[in-house]
Amino acid sequence: MRNRDRNRTSSDVTVTDPSLVKRAVKAAALGNAMEWFDFGVYGYLTATLGHVFFPTASSTAQVLSTLGTFAAAFLVRPIGGAFFGPLGDRIGRQRVLAITMIMMAAGTFAIGLIPSYNAIGVWAPVLLIVARMLQGFSTGGEYGGACTFIAEYAPDKRRGFFGSFLEFGTLVGYVAGAGLATALTTLLSDGDLYSWGWRLPFLIAGPIGLVGLYVRMKLEETPAFKKLTEEAESKQKERPKPKLKDMFVGNGNAMALCIALVLVFNVTDYMLLSYMPTFLSEELGYDATHGTLILIAVMVLMMCVQIPMGRANDRYGHRVVIGAACAGFVVLSVPAVLLIRAGSTWAIALGLAALGLLLVGFTSSMPSTLPALFPTKVRYGSLSVGFNLSVSLFGGTTPLVAAALIAATGDLMIPAYYMMAAAVVGGIAAWRMRESAGRPLPGSPPAV
Repeated sequence: MRNRDRNRTSSDVTVTDPSLVKRAVKAAALGNAMEWFDFGVYGYLTATLGHVFFPTASSTAQVLSTLGTFAAAFLVRPIGGAFFGPLGDRIGRQRVLAITMIMMAAGTFAIGLIPSYNAIGVWAPVLLIVARMLQGFSTGGEYGGACTFIAEYAPDKRRGFFGSFLEFGTLVGYVAGAGLATALTTLLSDGDLYSWGWRLPFLIAGPIGLVGLYVRMKLEETPAFKKLTEEAESKQKERPKPKLKDMFVGNGNAMALCIALVLVFNVTDYMLLSYMPTFLSEELGYDATHGTLILIAVMVLMMCVQIPMGRANDRYGHRVVIGAACAGFVVLSVPAVLLIRAGSTWAIALGLAALGLLLVGFTSSMPSTLPALFPTKVRYGSLSVGFNLSVSLFGGTTPLVAAALIAATGDLMIPAYYMMAAAVVGGIAAWRMRESAGRPLPGSPPAV
């Protein structure tokens, strides 16, 4: 039987093929892993990149400048989401995900080729910003498309389980990026690291991107999108092309919930995985290598819990899991940061582990929760716009804002307060949203 026949869609039910679902999950998770491999490398080489691209600034200014460049990519993510999202609703999820994959790889690869500030002056940070913006533009269509792709392939009763693999890919990519960055900073001298060593992780993105592109090109379109196309063809008319305004008209409440849920997800995510290495080394004076190794161990622990928590979403519901994680951040953020500030290895490990396990409440639930907020005909576009708007305003700016607030106030508890405020917003959103676990996606028949 040919693959195209194995996912059968009727007006009553979609019968999914397990092998196709697994292939779709692997392809989507691979792109997310590559995206976060770059974030891991960038976050753990912040001090090195600051020295290479901003050598004339003070050490604090170098960190802030590098984090500012990191945040600059998020300024164009909503533009990428507004471009790729409606395109994915118009020409299909699979095609757009292939495009974003190769663009992400190209942007990351380009960073590894940029000459240093000492070689070309101010053009070095300018080119770094351009490459980061290319990454941001393509990433704008990546996460929303990957979530949509998995959600539309997965059976309703296992959507949380399969969706959790997307963020499992995130952790794999981040651990790989952080591990490679740590190995380079440990094994290479400062001279070698500054001259060529920092380039290696970024250059790896080229071949990884080609592999990801090959895998995604082998996939078929999702059953939900094919059903929309078939319905239009049966009526002998072209399916209406989604426009940007369609993402908001009639979906205002869903968009607001999406922005709020993504806010708590990304503020806590970027605070732990992107900013904590800088917080440990720059603010607490902790050895950078030891801090990185602790955080890598925490991420491995999160990987062990991620898939079981995906199953818990299917069993208990997304509202319960997300609500519990938000309550945990409100109650435990201050004790966790106090433990981290205590300075001993075990105290830091315990504090980071507490935050990491709470974060799994979001990483295991969001990939299956967010697509279920929107109907099939505008799902890719609405999710991409809402997700990237929230990430740009709140998530990607978290490391920069946290560092700037600490510099301005001298209060080392800023990370805890920031996560607590985000958790309050997320808790309200979880309370107001409709439970979607085990239920058909809006605009789609039941999937079994």
